[in-house]
Order: sequence, then C-alpha cells, then structure tokens
Amino acid sequence: MVQRKIVQRDASELAGTSRGFRKVEIASIVAFAVLWPCLLLLLVPALTEAPVMAPLALVVGYLGADFISGFFHWLFDTWGRPETPILGRTLVRSFREHHVDPLSITRHDFVETNGSNMLAGAALTALGFALRGGDRGADLLACCLLFTALFLAMTGQIHKWAHMEEPPAVVRLLQRSRILLSKEAHAPHHAAPFVRSYCITCGWLNGTLSFLHFFRALEGVVTAATGALPRADDLGVPAALEAAVREPRTRPR
Repeated sequence: MVQRKIVQRDASELAGTSRGFRKVEIASIVAFAVLWPCLLLLLVPALTEAPVMAPLALVVGYLGADFISGFFHWLFDTWGRPETPILGRTLVRSFREHHVDPLSITRHDFVETNGSNMLAGAALTALGFALRGGDRGADLLACCLLFTALFLAMTGQIHKWAHMEEPPAVVRLLQRSRILLSKEAHAPHHAAPFVRSYCITCGWLNGTLSFLHFFRALEGVVTAATGALPRADDLGVPAALEAAVREPRTRPR
C-alpha cells in the first residue's frame, strides 16, 4: 500500500482516441476478420490429420493470449507518457485513462474497445501465415498462433465485460467458471499502486507470474539499464518512488 498521495492526470485530458489511430483500429478489425478465417481454412488439413493438434493449440493459444495481454498491460501501465511519440496518444493514453476512470471502458464503442487488440491479433495471424507449411511442427506453431490471435483479439471485449455491472448472462456464467476474466479476479489490479493482476484474458497466469515476481524483475532490468522510474507518469513521482523502493529490484538509481 502506497502512503504518499497518488497524482494522476485528469480523465478529460485522457479521453478519446485520435482520428488517425481510429482509422488504424478500423483497418485492424477488417484485416483480422479477413485474415483469421483464411488461416483457419489453410490449417484445417493439418488439424484433421493430427486430432491432438487442435486441443493442444487451443490451450497454448489461450495461455499465450493471457500472457501477451499481461505483458503489454504491464508495459503501457508502467512506462511512457501520453506525450511519448507514436505510442503515447495511441496506446499509453488509454491505459492512463483506465486507471483514472476504470468504468470508461464500459462506455467505449466496439472500435475503441477492440481495435488495438485486433491489430495485435492480425499481426499474429500474419505471422501464422508465414510459418505454416513444411512440416507438422511448423503447422502446430501456426495453429498455436491462430488461437493466440483469436483470444488476444477478444481480450479487449473480455476486459470490458469484467468492468460491467451486468454483463450478458452467458458471459457471467463463463466468468463464474473462471474461463473468462471476472470482475472479482480483475479487482486486485485496480488497487493502487496497480502492480498486480496484469493478465486480462482469463487471468490464469496472474498467480504464477506474481509468485515469480516476473514483472517486478522486468522493472528491475529496465531501471538498472535506464534509471527510469516505474509508474512515474501513472502515480506521480513521489508515490511511484515509494512503490519502487518497497521492492528493491525496481529501485531507481
């Protein structure tokens, strides 16, 4: 628990996606909707020849999406500013807004909720196209990327559902079954100083990564290499410094 006052930006300053990035998000949604079914069709022969491939790729893909969601959640929560070139107004801004106004995500439309995740999903799907073929190992890797891309593309919507007071009944059932991230499972992340429970597809990896101090160790590497203070923009320097000093591995020089 951080004792110093947390200083965050005003929510109105952070609201809204730029027109340029919204066009990118729309293009990403279209690209994912076209590319993903095409890759699936190309992989159907491999999936039918080796029946074990589908369930294996499904599990690996689900866990892969959970990990990737956690990594990028940590990355944009912890480093950078909305003024950072390119990434600031497109990605960092939305993470800052979410900590100031967690319910803002429930007011976002389909494009703002899902666009950036579908950009990542489209990129992974394109990588799957490049890797498929040649041998069964390559096809298995492509299948894993196929399902990782699918679940990662869904993560923005899953995250939105985790903040809704009344998500659809079937979603609530999946949340209670711990198949999807639930509001209760996600709540620890929104306790200041926002250093836990970064994975937001299903959240299954949060306990393991916390036990391993995985993200804290990464912060230690970045701080040792650059001297940068984790969460300086998200919490304000005094509170961020206190949070870092409480964990020696992230103590800035």
